[in-house]
Amino acid sequence: MEPTAPLLAEAKRYGYVEAGGVWLRPVLGQPARQIGLVKETEDAALLYFAQRFDALHTKVDTLLAKMDASENKGSFLMKALHLKEQLPTYDGLGDFTALHRRLTEAEEAIAVTVARNREKNLATKVGFIQEAEALRDSVEWVSASEKVKDLRQGWLKTGPVDKEMTDELEHRFQSAIQVFFDRRKAFQADKKAMTNRVQTRYRDLIQQAETLKNSDQFEIASRQLKQLQQAWREVNGTLPKKQASELWTRFRAANNHFFERLKAHIAAQQAAGASNAPASPEQLLARKRSLADRAEALMSIAPQEAIHQAKALQAEWKQVGTVRGEESDRIWQRFMVACDKIFELSALEYHLRKRVGGTAAPTSPAERARFRATTLRELLKDDHQELDVLRDNLDNLSPSSANDSFRQMLQTKIRSFERKIRTKNDLIALFSQQAQAAD
Repeated sequence: MEPTAPLLAEAKRYGYVEAGGVWLRPVLGQPARQIGLVKETEDAALLYFAQRFDALHTKVDTLLAKMDASENKGSFLMKALHLKEQLPTYDGLGDFTALHRRLTEAEEAIAVTVARNREKNLATKVGFIQEAEALRDSVEWVSASEKVKDLRQGWLKTGPVDKEMTDELEHRFQSAIQVFFDRRKAFQADKKAMTNRVQTRYRDLIQQAETLKNSDQFEIASRQLKQLQQAWREVNGTLPKKQASELWTRFRAANNHFFERLKAHIAAQQAAGASNAPASPEQLLARKRSLADRAEALMSIAPQEAIHQAKALQAEWKQVGTVRGEESDRIWQRFMVACDKIFELSALEYHLRKRVGGTAAPTSPAERARFRATTLRELLKDDHQELDVLRDNLDNLSPSSANDSFRQMLQTKIRSFERKIRTKNDLIALFSQQAQAAD
């Protein structure tokens, strides 16, 4: 049998020749129709149209094989439908019914797969929407912005859902994201406005300090600079580190310039007094009052520099003559409390550096103030324990005169711890006020 014989037999099964034309028998609900003309022989014409059908059959086989091997079967749906639409008008001789059935089965299988994928896509997109809506109240702007970026990429990579739900889901997702970006934009605008206010306030304080730095009205200017230092500490807001450092350097330079002049002025007065007559009690009180002012002003500078200057002030205090009276006692109390605070702050900062280590320290002014207050409360517990032990030792000490020196030492230590406790409580109150003001 010739190789073309089976193909010719298949052609005669589904078609025939009549009146010089090649006809396809009724198929797919359509009547018989002429698909071509006999140009040479009837068999040649039938064989030609059988070969055309065979080419179509091969195309269908190839498409279905690719679809079976692919995970994304939905991408083949349009090609399968296109081939199926060609069948009723395709000029060829063969089993169109079988091809139609195979393409219909493939179409139905794809529809099932698409439906399952769209259900999966729906669940995924609903999850993205819930995550996006959860970010609407977030204030972790950096991490939340990265999360939104990931959600957007995930949304674009996720396949479609049913058409009737597409617009609603898209609207919910984009609305949730827009709410976050609107809030972030408002926060950044507020932050910029706050930064401008803080910057303006600092520059105003710097200008006032620079106006006072060359004043010869030492007592008045000293008091005014102290008020400016307190105002500096009370400014509510933060600036970029470099900018804050530059402004602080200018403010500190103006203060240092004045107090160096004040120091030289006092030294000149002391020298003049030494060469002429002893300083009067009023002059001695003025010197001590100036030292107390300078000690209280140290709260606004860096702890390491403050403790160095506090020790220098203590040395100066010893050189000032003795003055009796309640006013002198009040000034001494101010000076002592100011120095105690400086030393306690320095100890606190050293403790915090060791404690924090590699962990992130609080960044906002309110958080930093609360963190320091909490740490001081923890340190207070140790001070109270030490004080209790010292008091117990003093109570249990024999009244013998042989213990007088030891008793005196215990009493001195007890007074020292009582001062430490009072100072820590004062600092806790200060930090608590700063935290409330910063909120």
